[in-house]
Parts: sequence; structure tokens; C-alpha cells
Amino acid sequence: MPFHFENKPSLIAYVTCGDPDLATTREVILAAIDAGASVIELGVPFSDPLADGPVIQRASERALKQGVSLQHVLTLASEIREHSQSVGLVIFSYLNPILRMGLAKFCQVARLAGIDGTLITDLPVEESAEYLREARKNDLATIFLAAPTSTDQRLKLIAQVSTGFIYAISRTGVTGARQQMTGDAKTLVKRIRRFTKLPIAVGFGISTPAQFAAVGKFAEGAVVGSAIVHAIEQNPGREAATVAEFVRQLSAVSRQPSAARAR
Repeated sequence: MPFHFENKPSLIAYVTCGDPDLATTREVILAAIDAGASVIELGVPFSDPLADGPVIQRASERALKQGVSLQHVLTLASEIREHSQSVGLVIFSYLNPILRMGLAKFCQVARLAGIDGTLITDLPVEESAEYLREARKNDLATIFLAAPTSTDQRLKLIAQVSTGFIYAISRTGVTGARQQMTGDAKTLVKRIRRFTKLPIAVGFGISTPAQFAAVGKFAEGAVVGSAIVHAIEQNPGREAATVAEFVRQLSAVSRQPSAARAR
């Protein structure tokens, strides 16, 4: 399996590629890996990011002004892969940029670039047959979003076609940091576990070490996105150093003995 969840929770770090520019994104990702991130989600900027809150929307706008495309993100992935063989790399995209490239071509190029898996946010699992076929041909893990509103029937289908890990959305609504985690996440993970032995990662709203530690009590991975993108936005010129420090704070939680985390 291309994803290693040795720590609990393992950190899955999301970045919007090209914000503020591709060179900075590369520095930020390498710094996050060195600081302890297990998986990097490479966000492909998109003009109409429906599931994203204002922080990631602004990041997408800045990246698009730089002219960043899916092809740029795949090239960046290959550069990251040269530096790190062990980190998990996931393309995190809406469907439209992938269709524009062509599903078959995208899967081939992604695998050649060293990508381990793909998550297409607006592709319903019920309509994913062609995508699953092309991804499997190229040994790409297929990751789907599971929401608190998903029926058991849908969760079972997601579990059947997912490889790598399952991304459990902690709550309904758009992405964005939150002061408190809801109980929905724990309930959802428990429901998903009835249908799969795959690792489960929880995302949407995790922004503090305390929230990160809380997720580690019931899930293998925690996705941190908006908080990282916000740190990049707020620290021009110090993006990589700021993200590295934040990731170190989160990773330190995973390395603590479970008894210490529970206090």
C-alpha cells in the first residue's frame, strides 16, 4: 500500500499548488515532509471550487492568476517525488481539469510523475466506473469522500471501490478551520469501519494540535488543509518556515505515548 500510517494520527497535509507560486509551493511541501507529514494532497486550483471555504477559494484564485494548471501540478509532483520516495502523494482535484486532459492520459501521467492516488472531489462514486478502470490500470489508489449524510448503502459502495484510504468529512458544509470538532466525525468513522479495514482519514476543520490529537483516538489519519493554506497566506516570505513549525507541532502529538495524548 502506498500510504503508511505508522503514527496515529498520521498527518495528511493539503496545499493549493501555485499559491503564491509554484516555487514556494515546492518549498512548503518539502518543509512539511521534513517536519513529519506522511501524505501530501496536491490541490489543483480550480475556478469554481464549490466544496472549498474562503481560505482555499482565495488560494485557488491566486494560483490561477499565476497560470497554474493540472500539468504544472503533475510536474511539481515529479520534483517532489525525486526528493522523497516514502511520502504519499495524492492529486486532489475537481473533475473538470482531469476531463480536459483526458482521463486515460491523466492517470498515465500521474503514475509516471510518482503520484500514489487521486481524489476527485465532485465525482460521485456511482458515476466513477471509467475513472476506476483507468486508475487501476495505472496502479493509482482511488480515494473517495464519505460524508455524515451518506447512507449506509453509499458508505458500503465507497468502501468497496476505495483503495489507499477513505477520506471521512468531519461535518457537512465547506472546508475551513473550526474552533471545535463535531461528534459527527467519530460517528461517521464508526459507520465506515463496518464496511472496510482500510485506513480512515478525517478532514474538514482540523486546525489545532488538540483537534489533531482528538482525531487520533478514532482514525488513522487527519487531514489539515485550510489551516496550512491560511498560514501560507498570512506569512509572505516565510511560508515554508511557518508551515514547517506548524507541522512539527502537529507531528509531535503523534509521537507522544497514547496515555499522554489522552490527558
